[in-house]
Amino acid sequence: MIIDKPAGSTSHDVVARVRQVLHERRVGHTGTLDPFATGVLVVLVGGATRLAQFLSGAEKEYYAVVRFGYSTDTGDLTGKSTSATSEGTRTCFPLTWSNREIEVALQSLCGEIDQIPPMYSAKKRDGRKLYQLARLGETVERKAVRVKVRKFEALSCAGPFLKDNEDGTVDLAVRVVCSAGTYVRTLAEALGKCLGIGAHLAELRRTRAGDFSITSAVTLDQLKGKVDEEALATILLTPDAALRSMPFVDLCKRDAERVRQGMAISVSHHSDGAAAQGDNVRMRDEGKLLAVGCYDKGSKLLQPRVVIPKC
Repeated sequence: MIIDKPAGSTSHDVVARVRQVLHERRVGHTGTLDPFATGVLVVLVGGATRLAQFLSGAEKEYYAVVRFGYSTDTGDLTGKSTSATSEGTRTCFPLTWSNREIEVALQSLCGEIDQIPPMYSAKKRDGRKLYQLARLGETVERKAVRVKVRKFEALSCAGPFLKDNEDGTVDLAVRVVCSAGTYVRTLAEALGKCLGIGAHLAELRRTRAGDFSITSAVTLDQLKGKVDEEALATILLTPDAALRSMPFVDLCKRDAERVRQGMAISVSHHSDGAAAQGDNVRMRDEGKLLAVGCYDKGSKLLQPRVVIPKC
């Protein structure tokens, strides 16, 4: 199911609430959202939790607001303000960049770039989450991670991109399409550096995760309502539908039984040639997802990686 995560809740809070509402212990998600962020959180229930590994790496899309004027220790509005007059920042207002200057700065951060994960993140160092160390006032060295920013663009119907705030800061609404693991907070900070001023993320809403859009999401209250109405099936995706972008084969009874036992099967009489070496392939029994297999093009065998019985 697709949950519209509310601001102020952690992704773990959402999972705990879904467990409570559904009376189901096996609940997980495919990608953490910061507590202040809202939007698409893909939640897996029951046997479908085993599919997380095939969904967590999907491309993400966000609506965000970058606030210029000062940076924060967390990179977002929840943190403490840091000096706006440190090296490389402006000391004069108002801010008068042209739309073209902003577009050039945004474009410079597109493509494959290296990001250093922020200290206030769930990344681990020696078994401890970075944000736990940050709260103790510790800063540790982090390795840069290569990410891909496919789109980083200003959102404006007409006129100037920037919106003035009463405190002298200015906001820029942006759309971000990026690979999994990209920190939009870090992008906001980098954009500020490009323009010569401190910046942080004032708003973040995930509008898409892979094939799952915010238009298909439900709130936690709506989820509770569906359960009370005994209409949960109207918002639950089947495991097969959750992996609809993945190639598939339909199994005969004999092969389905072999797959249930974890055995590889020949796909020469199933495959349409769409799968490439090493591809993950849905293995379906009577239209329902039975397993996800890995395709060996040389032997034309599919080896089950994850078997999901009774789905």
